Amino acid sequence: MLDKGSSGLPRHIAIVMDGNGRWAQLRGLPRMAGHRQGAENMRSIIEECLELGISFLTLYAFSTENWKRPAEEVEYLMSLPGRFYERERHLLHQYQVRVIAIGNLDEIPADTKEVIERMQAETAAYRRLTLLLAFNYGGRAEIAMAAERLAVKWQAGELETITEEDVANSLYTAGFPDPDLLIRCGNEMRLSNFLLWQSAYAELYFSEKLWPDFKGPDLRRAVAVYLQRERRFGGLTLNSASQQEEEV
Repeated sequence: MLDKGSSGLPRHIAIVMDGNGRWAQLRGLPRMAGHRQGAENMRSIIEECLELGISFLTLYAFSTENWKRPAEEVEYLMSLPGRFYERERHLLHQYQVRVIAIGNLDEIPADTKEVIERMQAETAAYRRLTLLLAFNYGGRAEIAMAAERLAVKWQAGELETITEEDVANSLYTAGFPDPDLLIRCGNEMRLSNFLLWQSAYAELYFSEKLWPDFKGPDLRRAVAVYLQRERRFGGLTLNSASQQEEEV
């Protein structure tokens, strides 16, 4: 049985919350109803992570490509951080959930940016669970930003070489661990420009469930699959290495 005491649990889970629009359309509802239901579903996953003892949860809330959607839908998506904090403020404070936004906040409306900054400031002292909210986020744009930052340091003579650590420290996620488990909902099998650098060795799990239907038991199922996998990071397991030595 999977519980908080299970060994080897992922420290960091990242989720592509896909399928809100399709969820609504299947029920004859406007797409915004799906986004509202998807935002409300964040609570069940946050609570499940708290129950399991997960330290970091990253949720893909708004991508840099989402600006291409109809203006009415984009406007509604921009209101979701405020709606989320109004509804879940008590949860975040009661269970000591820290919120950190990753993405380009300079391009979003001032009122949306203000509520995100307030959410961050008011939860800054908490450490039980860190919720990384990927908002106006794109993996390629993030890597390009990191390259630009490093180029400035190079030109200033602050760097003689550029290492993987230098790149990691120039990303939005600097100081946070890479995801161990990346979950994609919505029966789609792609990363969609999400945490491209950070997910180099993440275990991938694809769910047929649309995000509003992806609940706590579904998360536990994904974690159970994760626990059955062997993470080698390009190397060999101890058993495999020992076996090779015996064969030599």
